[in-house]
Amino acid sequence: MLLEVEKIEVGYGDATALWDVSISVKPGDIVSVVGPNGAGKSTLVNAIAGILRPRKGKVVIEGSDVSKVPSHRVCDYGIAIVPEGRRLFTEMTVLDNLLLGAYRSAARADRGSTLAEVFELFPVLKDRQDSPAGSLSGGQQQMLAIGRGLMAKPRVLLMDEPSLGLSPLIVGEMFKIIQMINERGVAVLLVEQNVNKALEIAHQAYVIEQGRVTASGLPQVLINDPSIREAYLGL
Repeated sequence: MLLEVEKIEVGYGDATALWDVSISVKPGDIVSVVGPNGAGKSTLVNAIAGILRPRKGKVVIEGSDVSKVPSHRVCDYGIAIVPEGRRLFTEMTVLDNLLLGAYRSAARADRGSTLAEVFELFPVLKDRQDSPAGSLSGGQQQMLAIGRGLMAKPRVLLMDEPSLGLSPLIVGEMFKIIQMINERGVAVLLVEQNVNKALEIAHQAYVIEQGRVTASGLPQVLINDPSIREAYLGL
């Protein structure tokens, strides 16, 4: 298994946000995690990335327990995050934002070829590479955030609400891009409120409600579950 989250409990101060949550990601998979606002989806992503420390349980990447690894070292195990809200350095150029993603030594050594791959995936970033990141449109900024994550040469890309705030037309393009990234050999853990789209492209899916995994399985099975269809798909 590429990534295993084993019965983690995560909280903020005295408030517990995740209880006994377990998920797994196999090589080459897109795994979607869906659920309502405040369910704990972003907390899960941040715990995997090392930004939050589990109180119980562990996060295992290819057999290595990274639960106590400093957050800036978790990427050395092949994890990169595309955070909610993009978190770009808006006054820096597009190119400088991308190069920041390649700061770990293994990624730095190949940053020229990786940059070429990112520009192939997102031609607009090549055209705008000398522009301030803040001058890009919302969709282009999301492409830049994804490109920065790819510059780390991850085996698993964590994506937290990549369609947030984008127009319906751009949302469709964004999900096509996620599939293209996956087809290039990168596993994706996708946290997303657009349940229909997230399940449509996933190989495996989990539903989180109130900090717990309440359903998991093949996306086609979850889509046909009457409670999920009513709660999340409006059907």
